[in-house]
Amino acid sequence: MDLLFTLLATVVALGLLVTIHEYGHFWVARRCGVKVLRFSIGFGPALYSWHDRHGTEFVIAGIPLGGYVKMLDEREAPVDADQLDQAFNRKSVKQRIAIVAAGPVANFLLAIVAYWIIAVVGITTIAPVTGPIEPGSIAERAGLVEGLEILEVDGNATPSWHDVNLQLVRRLGETGELQILAREGENAPRSYTLQLDSWLRGADQPDPMEALGLSTWRPVVAPLIDQLSPQGAAERAGLQAGDLILAINGEPVQDWMGQVVPRIQASGGEPLELTLERAGRTLSITLTPDVREQDGRQVGFIGAGIAPFEWPEHMVRQIDYNPLVAIPVAVVKTWDMTVLTLDSLKKMVTGLVSAKNLSGPITIAKVAGASAKSGLESFLSFIAYLSISLGVLNLLPIPVLDGGHLVYYVAEWIRGKPLSERIQGWGLQIGLTLIVGVMLFAIYNDISRLGN
Repeated sequence: MDLLFTLLATVVALGLLVTIHEYGHFWVARRCGVKVLRFSIGFGPALYSWHDRHGTEFVIAGIPLGGYVKMLDEREAPVDADQLDQAFNRKSVKQRIAIVAAGPVANFLLAIVAYWIIAVVGITTIAPVTGPIEPGSIAERAGLVEGLEILEVDGNATPSWHDVNLQLVRRLGETGELQILAREGENAPRSYTLQLDSWLRGADQPDPMEALGLSTWRPVVAPLIDQLSPQGAAERAGLQAGDLILAINGEPVQDWMGQVVPRIQASGGEPLELTLERAGRTLSITLTPDVREQDGRQVGFIGAGIAPFEWPEHMVRQIDYNPLVAIPVAVVKTWDMTVLTLDSLKKMVTGLVSAKNLSGPITIAKVAGASAKSGLESFLSFIAYLSISLGVLNLLPIPVLDGGHLVYYVAEWIRGKPLSERIQGWGLQIGLTLIVGVMLFAIYNDISRLGN
């Protein structure tokens, strides 16, 4: 069932992104007077097709991993004399540039719309208040302590831990000072300077928070079992709803998230002796956590949970905007994520960030499924970021991609004539080789993560 949900979420996400991208090409092509022969979502055999009054064939194909818009073009097939004015290659260089650029632009517009919806609907988040600081860590050396609310990182507002992480990701692989503005309670904010030295350079799947020695503050929640998964490790061991865990392997525990969960996750496949309080009496059971993959590593889980708890009121943040204010918010968010994507690509090329962080279709599918399960805000955020990534990727000056075609057309605009077919052919071969190589490497990374 989980696999089916993941596949469905992936198809929906990729289908939407591809449709919007190709519709950008299609819409501008039509307005430039180009005849569009086919608008295909997916590749391979057609599952369903129809024609509009302009003669364009719309196709939903069997392989939902892309799409294309096929236009009338003399370079691909002979064109009747009465239709030459509708051929793509007969349009001005400015029109061809507009048609090609429209696809990536549509992706950026989709991201703006997604972020706008999120901003209007609003999100409920937890204030980024620090938990215990790792002794000897970068954060401790800078003077950070438990209980600080992080207001800014490098001058950028951070109303949530998500925002904190995004700002930290910007600094991966760098050397220099990281500025954090934080306050304790109602005290005046104070600036903290963290010293970075080739920070997480070349690290696989880096965890910025952990690398700095930061953790999130959580309220102490009693380990009182409220729910059990059928045939889970907890139920098989005899754990019951209403049991209060007093100790694990003789060590007293009082906090579910801070003490019990980490111990269980670190003990996959290893027996644990639990001391319980049940209906006023004390008893012991042996529990062996099952093992599953989480974030590329093997962790233990028991199929048990506690009752939902409420965060202190002062920790909860509701972030929303009216529809007009949400427009610039969405535009700025899209711009920031675009810059972050470009910067990450640059760091991969220069070796500051490991190329092993490059993800392929398997990882995209996993994230799509997980974000869809997490709710509308998470799924829309995933759609927005993936759309930005698709837009940025397509604008790279690599032949085969939209960016490569734009380079050819800009060169034609400057020179007053197109580049030779030989040069364009060389570019095509280089571009195909590069794209295929990157795709294979990304898939290899995906498979490697599955094996961890």
